[in-house]
Amino acid sequence: MNTTDPFDGVNPHRRHVLGLAATGLAAAEFVMAGVASAQAERPAPSSGGASFGPLKQIDAGLLNIGYAEAGPADGAAVILLHGWPYDIHSFVEVTPILAAKGYRVIVPYLRGYGTTSFLSSATMRNAQQSAVGLDIIALMDALKIQKATIAGFDWGGRTADVMAVLWPERCKAIVSVSGYLISSPAGNQTPLPPAAASAFWYQYYFATELGKAGYAKYLHEFNKFIWHQASPKWNFDDATYDRSATAFDNPDHVDLVMHDYRWRLGLADGERKYDELEKRLAALPAVTVPAITMEGEANGAIHAPSTAYRDKFVGKYDYRLIGDGVGHNLPQEAPQAFAQAVIDVDSM
Repeated sequence: MNTTDPFDGVNPHRRHVLGLAATGLAAAEFVMAGVASAQAERPAPSSGGASFGPLKQIDAGLLNIGYAEAGPADGAAVILLHGWPYDIHSFVEVTPILAAKGYRVIVPYLRGYGTTSFLSSATMRNAQQSAVGLDIIALMDALKIQKATIAGFDWGGRTADVMAVLWPERCKAIVSVSGYLISSPAGNQTPLPPAAASAFWYQYYFATELGKAGYAKYLHEFNKFIWHQASPKWNFDDATYDRSATAFDNPDHVDLVMHDYRWRLGLADGERKYDELEKRLAALPAVTVPAITMEGEANGAIHAPSTAYRDKFVGKYDYRLIGDGVGHNLPQEAPQAFAQAVIDVDSM
């Protein structure tokens, strides 16, 4: 575990600016490395016929949430959260490992994915970080789960972080791929050098109406391209991608993806009812519950070095770098390592 912080002694504002720059620069380095090493692909792990049983649906908060469930009903709860552009199948091999250990495993589709839908057509299609966090709190309430271990990557890792700082009493522990992912529109206004900014290309594309139209028109080609860019050494087959791609046909998917990235850049407004939560998140509070952060050595997506966010985890903590060409979709590319992190953080 590396606990060295290169920003130690820097004033908080400058520290945040440098952290943002480190995120972009690290991403640019990984993107370039991924392009250069695209020939050295790592075979995808065999699914061994892994699949979820029939999905369940439950009304929770603003949504009717579709989710997979496995393991004993009285087991310690674990909630696994996917990101963009992925779906619950990122955890199709993690889930049976945890269920066999006696955990009650819940794997929901986030808003805008799969069989999750809004209960009202009048609800704003809003993907700001606090709203997504509240979705999972509402799901826990609907399932009568008081406390759970929350584990995820990408949007799911961000949601785990959000839940840990806003509702620590509901989080036994968290596993977050790529570490501390909470941000704010104001905090994302610092210009980055060209090499770093290039790693954010899709966010800038989504800021335009042309980008929205292009994403909608080439939805499956676009997301498959992102899979390759984010995990340049993961040699997944068409069937693996196609299984997840059906989740993107959700009628709210495009609007929610656009809102997420535009809101992050300050180009789309959120809802006033979340202002107080967002104000708390904008202060970038520390995670106090036990946490394990993870990274794939070949992650081609935007991410900061672990040293940049080490001081954001002030409780029991461990960091794990997963080798063998593992990229952004860490739970699907390295299910044993991800499942072990969930098991280990539960006993911290």
